[in-house]
Amino acid sequence: MPIVVDIDVMLARRKMSVGELADRVGITPANLAVLKNGRAKAVRFSTLAALCEVLTCQPGDLLRWEAEEAEGAVDAEDAVDAGEIVGAPGE
Repeated sequence: MPIVVDIDVMLARRKMSVGELADRVGITPANLAVLKNGRAKAVRFSTLAALCEVLTCQPGDLLRWEAEEAEGAVDAEDAVDAGEIVGAPGE
C-alpha cells in the first residue's frame, strides 16, 4: 500500500507505549495496532486528530505516501545497465 503509517516513529520520539496512546486517544490497543501496522483500510479524521493532539504532531508526521513499483517496471538505473535509452516520451 502506498500510504505508510509512522505511528511507531512518533511513539518512540514521545517515549510512549502503544497501550498508553490507545488509552489517551480512546481506541482499543488492537485497533491502534491495526492502524500502526498499516493494515487499516481507513482512519476517521476524529481519530487522526486525537492521535495528533496526544502526540503533539501533524497528520503528515503520522502518514506519508510512497510510490509503489509497478510489476515488471524497469527503473532508470536498470534501464541504463540494460543499454536502454531513458528519457522523456518522444525523445
